[in-house]
Amino acid sequence: MTHPNEEMLQAAYAAFAQGDLAGYLKYCTENITFRVPGKNKVAATYTKEQFLSPFVSSFMELSNGTFRETVNGVVANDHRGVVLATHESERNGRKFKYDTAHIYRIKDGKLDSFEEYPADQYYFDEAWA
Repeated sequence: MTHPNEEMLQAAYAAFAQGDLAGYLKYCTENITFRVPGKNKVAATYTKEQFLSPFVSSFMELSNGTFRETVNGVVANDHRGVVLATHESERNGRKFKYDTAHIYRIKDGKLDSFEEYPADQYYFDEAWA
């Protein structure tokens, strides 16, 4: 059987994929933080209020709207969730494609923290330099 938090993550990512950012955020606590690692233009820790701008808007602006996310797998239990994804974008005449993991802390059935873990941090930094 699928854990309810897996279903919640799948629904949140389905909303995001359709451009329904408010739909994604309804699965989040008021205090969620989004941590993006590295030494690049998108690296920072963002609050829920910063989700649309500058968090998501940075990825879209830097990629001229070409950023795409493919979900490859979702696992979750009562307190943690993991989304395995592939990100693709084009920047400065180059195509970038990398695998990443999104690690969530789940509190009271809602997403409470997000941390990005790219498979290759150097390539991730280059993609968003």
